[in-house]
Amino acid sequence: MRWAVAETGDGGARLCPLDPDGRPAGPIMDEPSLAEAVRARPEVERWVWRSTAEIYRTLLAAGVRVERCYDVEAAEALLIGHEEGQSGQARSLAAAWARLHGLAVPPDAPVRAAETQPSLFDSGPVPLPPGTDEFTALVAVYERQVARTARTEHPERMRLLLAAESAGMLVAAEMARSGIPWRADIHRALLDTMLGERFPGALEPRRMAELADEVSRAFGGGVRVRPDLPNDIVKAFSRAGIMVSSTRKWELQQIDHPAVAPLLAYKSLYRVHTAHGWSWLEQWVHGGRFRPEYLPGGTVSGRWTTNGGGALQIPKVIRQAIRADPGWSLVVADAAQMEPRILAAISRDPALMEVTGRGEDLYADLAARGFGGDRAQAKLALLGAIYGQTSGDALTHLAGLRRQYPAAVAYVDDAAHAGEEGRLVRTWLGRTCPPVTATSPDLAEENGAVFTGTPAARARGRFTRNFVVQGSAADWALLVLAAIRQAIASAGLRAEMVFFQHDEVIVHCPENEAATIVDVIATAADTAGRLAFGPTPVRFPFTTAVVQCYGDAK
Repeated sequence: MRWAVAETGDGGARLCPLDPDGRPAGPIMDEPSLAEAVRARPEVERWVWRSTAEIYRTLLAAGVRVERCYDVEAAEALLIGHEEGQSGQARSLAAAWARLHGLAVPPDAPVRAAETQPSLFDSGPVPLPPGTDEFTALVAVYERQVARTARTEHPERMRLLLAAESAGMLVAAEMARSGIPWRADIHRALLDTMLGERFPGALEPRRMAELADEVSRAFGGGVRVRPDLPNDIVKAFSRAGIMVSSTRKWELQQIDHPAVAPLLAYKSLYRVHTAHGWSWLEQWVHGGRFRPEYLPGGTVSGRWTTNGGGALQIPKVIRQAIRADPGWSLVVADAAQMEPRILAAISRDPALMEVTGRGEDLYADLAARGFGGDRAQAKLALLGAIYGQTSGDALTHLAGLRRQYPAAVAYVDDAAHAGEEGRLVRTWLGRTCPPVTATSPDLAEENGAVFTGTPAARARGRFTRNFVVQGSAADWALLVLAAIRQAIASAGLRAEMVFFQHDEVIVHCPENEAATIVDVIATAADTAGRLAFGPTPVRFPFTTAVVQCYGDAK
């Protein structure tokens, strides 16, 4: 049975059981402690609450873990997206309550800047109208969401997506509390080696200052060139008779000039210094742990983001600082060739499903079946179909792929056409790419009619072509996380998930649990595949490495 629970503002809780339609199925109770109210009811199948990010944080701090939850605000975001013309609206409980009663919808609170210490002035959730308590709103909104879910295109898939998104919220909260094991001493040593010593009052460490001087000398003319200012670099190249449109690495690498080498070296060190330098280390790493704030579903496709800390962009060299505790290991698991396997599952292409059910190297298998054994051509064709690379060699290879796997290519083609025409496009489970509206003047006329054939419309088509694959992959990954979490708890293991991004998960565990965790991850991938896509021959293997240092995993 599901139970609704809401905080009462004084550390207490109001709660009651719910029937399958979301209505109260028993008396409403008031308890003096939220944590104790939840702890005393281990039999509850799923807790229904406003926001996992806030409520579960309180429970974890009190040592209370829950198996499952239903996050009303996360569900609201998904259901809004699924409903024609409502994408992008506010998702808070207050907003959902306002829609339910035809009131003015309050905007969501701005995303709070990530902090390493709690704020004394946290604004809290968006307030409900005067006289409306949170529990009343929670139950009413949940009941409405149950009914809305039943009216979606594929209700069972949407119910699974809502459960998966809520499970992801639980995982994110637990990972933030556990933190990534981080050796600050190793991090400092890496910075000292790469950047050199810091000078008192200087903006740049020694090695960056030396490279900046090299860049200025290479351009000559006695003019000081700031390598951290793109306009300075563009003007300096112009004075040298070289026209560049940007300072991107790929463009600079095409230029034959003595300033290029020190400039590229400077840019590489600049990224480390600004994103993961000494200041970052002092702000984010405490007690041997880096604790980022994960935002599940932070992008339209369902991929996660973080609120500060740059956890999803840790440079390879800095990964050397991520070390398992003594007697523990890091199990680093990377989903192998995930997007093509997802495409096979969602398109139901018989030939591609058969290929993705064989062997470990998908592209080699594809090459042997239709590209004369050329693995590079097979990979280019398949990724071109997914990412919309339809010119040059990719176009030639795509024609071969279309002959071999017509249903798979047609699936992404249809998504691209729908995107160009401004229509809704959904993942397999029902996550929705927002429609084009009149707020996008480059894509829509005042009456909402799309300028099909325009560059902007074609760009949206390329996005939706990729969205159906990437978004479905994000939905599948949530189910993988949920299955790993459940297996660890069921087996009574000490292991803990500490990191996740897109197609990679890291589990920190005692050394004697590492082999078990490898098996848990493999089983979770298969389980998630069956849950998300039903019985198909498609396999979803993970490449796993058991290491002491994250930097040694790849």
